[in-house]
Amino acid sequence: MEDNRGKNTYLKATNEVVDDGDSAESNRDPSANRSEIRRMKSFSSSHKPLFLSSISISFSSRLRSLVLAAMAIPYMETVVGFMIVMYIFETYLDLRQHAAHKLPTLPKTLVGVISQEKFEKSRAYSLDKSYFHFVHEFVTILMDSAILFFGILPWFWKLSGGFLPMVGLDPENEILHTLSFLAGVMTWSQITDLPFSLYSTFVIESRHGFNKQTIWMFIRDMIKGILLSVILAPPIVAAIIVIVQKGGPYLAIYLWAFMFILSLVMMTIYPVLIAPLFNKFTPLPDGDLREKIEKLASSLKFPLKKLFVVDGSTRSSHSNAYMYGFFKNKRIVLYDTLIQQCKNEDEIVAVIAHELGHWKLNHTTYSFIAVQILAFLQFGGYTLVRNSTDLFRSFGFDTQPVLIGLIIFQHTVIPLQHLVSFGLNLVSRAFEFQADAFAVNLGYAKDLRPALVKLQEENLSAMNTDPLYSAYHYSHPPLVERLRAIDGQDKKTD
Repeated sequence: MEDNRGKNTYLKATNEVVDDGDSAESNRDPSANRSEIRRMKSFSSSHKPLFLSSISISFSSRLRSLVLAAMAIPYMETVVGFMIVMYIFETYLDLRQHAAHKLPTLPKTLVGVISQEKFEKSRAYSLDKSYFHFVHEFVTILMDSAILFFGILPWFWKLSGGFLPMVGLDPENEILHTLSFLAGVMTWSQITDLPFSLYSTFVIESRHGFNKQTIWMFIRDMIKGILLSVILAPPIVAAIIVIVQKGGPYLAIYLWAFMFILSLVMMTIYPVLIAPLFNKFTPLPDGDLREKIEKLASSLKFPLKKLFVVDGSTRSSHSNAYMYGFFKNKRIVLYDTLIQQCKNEDEIVAVIAHELGHWKLNHTTYSFIAVQILAFLQFGGYTLVRNSTDLFRSFGFDTQPVLIGLIIFQHTVIPLQHLVSFGLNLVSRAFEFQADAFAVNLGYAKDLRPALVKLQEENLSAMNTDPLYSAYHYSHPPLVERLRAIDGQDKKTD
């Protein structure tokens, strides 16, 4: 089952780092104080009452400044505090799930369905991943909190700006400054993530028979990813900075429109230009399986243009299937591991029927619309705080760069993002039940059931799941719940 943790992906990518703000005293303008003193001395010689009035005004102004400073929200401390609270809460859920992994018996629904051998392998795999997850999350919260609390982000922003004159570039150019900053962040992310990626791939995945990568293939994929970032990031970042600088009162609309167009472009070019850099896509050979899938697509009026097999087995023995494409140009992709694992072709067709159910029931469209609405609301929220001096100062910045503003805003709305992620998972699980029911109504119940069981077995997915953990993290229902729903739907159709 998929495990979508409601993590802040933007936050992860940048290894967020911020600082506590300057005091109200240090933020006062010294020249203003000197002018005030000169003015009081001038009036003190011949205008005593006015001088006393000036003292009173100055005292009131200073008192008001101190009160406002005391009332200022400690944004950075609040963000760090919430991160730690969420870490404790999610660790509690992880401990519950870890205990579920340790259960020595299968759920009653799966007894006689899943072999004891597969169950034992699944337990061992799940426990290994669980132990690794505890270590990874602890190191992550430790680094993120320390980086935020000790103000490394503003320090690194200044450092990246100081690098530009060394290579003959203008440090006052915000676009160049931002790209220099992002280059450093990307380097830092690669360095800190690499040990975990290597251990996960070449220790855990290899130990349980999933990893098929060589170290050279791993390095090659990493280099390709870096090169893609170097090519794609500069124009995107430059466009966002220009839009924010020129957007005016309609900034949220312009930002949303740009990201909407960008998402459409990326969804179009990814399967054609980017995905083939990492995997080989070949047409599904003629035969019974191809005929059955094409017949199913035709019966549903699904505009299938291409049917591919991807060589997922070159990297992992995990299996999957998916569809993509706009309007009348739809494509279906089968992992070669799925074809190898499901010897019965009707089981594969049942999986495709489930995927086509998402299309027929407009789940993809609804999800896309929901994402666009959330994006627009986020940009709207950003426009409300992007000029907040107090917010930037709380994180240690005396300037207000566009990218830093977006990062800080993402930090401040972490509570809302967790709630939204939880809500989206609820909707996603409902969609999965509906897609299963759709396949059952097409007459694929007897094939969908064993197909889901086989996918669970071959991927060594967790057999026992904690209800709170799965409710919070899973975008797909646990196998036990899906089988129960399929059986119930199948009885209704009889």
